[in-house]
Amino acid sequence: MINEMMKKDIKKLLRPNIAALTPYSTARDEFQGSAEVYLDANESAYDNGFNRYPDPRQKVLKKAIAQAENIKEECLFLGNGSDEAIDVLLRVFCNPGVDNVVSISPSYGMYEVATATNDVELRKVRLREDFSLDAEALLAAVDEKTKIVFLCSPNNPSGNLLNEEDILRIAQAMDGIVVVDEAYIHYSDHPGFADRIESQNNIVVLRTLSKARAMAGLRVGMAIADPEIVEVMSMVKYPYNLSQATINEALRHLDTPSLTRTKEEISTTIKERARMAESLPELACVKKVYPSDANFLLVKVDNADALYDYLASKGIIVRNRNRVPGCEGTLRITIGRPEENDRVLEEIRNYAGEVLND
Repeated sequence: MINEMMKKDIKKLLRPNIAALTPYSTARDEFQGSAEVYLDANESAYDNGFNRYPDPRQKVLKKAIAQAENIKEECLFLGNGSDEAIDVLLRVFCNPGVDNVVSISPSYGMYEVATATNDVELRKVRLREDFSLDAEALLAAVDEKTKIVFLCSPNNPSGNLLNEEDILRIAQAMDGIVVVDEAYIHYSDHPGFADRIESQNNIVVLRTLSKARAMAGLRVGMAIADPEIVEVMSMVKYPYNLSQATINEALRHLDTPSLTRTKEEISTTIKERARMAESLPELACVKKVYPSDANFLLVKVDNADALYDYLASKGIIVRNRNRVPGCEGTLRITIGRPEENDRVLEEIRNYAGEVLND
């Protein structure tokens, strides 16, 4: 049975220099109250909608996202995509050249890029053949220098949810941060781990407006975490990491009509995912379609490179995962609009026919 209350001492997990850091403070942070004349930040006084710096704490946008995600505002960190949250977490908790991070494999490639950039060792633990999590193997890779574990669920590129009990077990067993990357959680029936951070304060949940919220071009990601972690991350981020244009557009797409439309789009995507998962195995070159809780399918085919090139020649771009360890022979196919999915099926059917006729 998983213990429902396992608090960690977050201050002890911080890098010493971060714990001692005095953050940069803007005049808008220091000023409390209302003002009519702003002469504090050396901005242009001539209004064009963008002559003022944006709110460094993004209070209005945080309120809108907190309502959409059903979380508390004080538990929300906003970044330039989830990639910024990943980088900030590494800078907050990991001593370069000393500490290490553990991640599942195969998984999201930015964990490797971000750890290498921050001079932090990355230890990869292979998922089982069915892409399920081996909690014992992962915990065996953890030692006293492990500060962060990255768990992507639903995982990219495999598409599957990781076992909830395994994630909680890992979070309780280690003295470090467990990051649960939920970029695709809105395409799943699972509620995610955002409601777990109050009882398990070393869990940090990553989400994004890029996928189900349909705002990839705006680059808004979030970390949902214990307020103590959020405060430290906010100290380390650049003061104005989200532009006013980004904030304005994100707010526009978080109004009630937009959220209603988003629910409809998610529902359509899930239905199309099921249709594609049923239709693809009927094609001669498709060997297996892996179960998915995301907005894509990992598909094993006879010759991934050849099929990728064929689809590209027809103007269809998918993701070739053939060279990713554990994903040999696969393509990752995003679920598009119904007519786009029809086109993919048609072209793979044509390709299979050409191969059989050679």
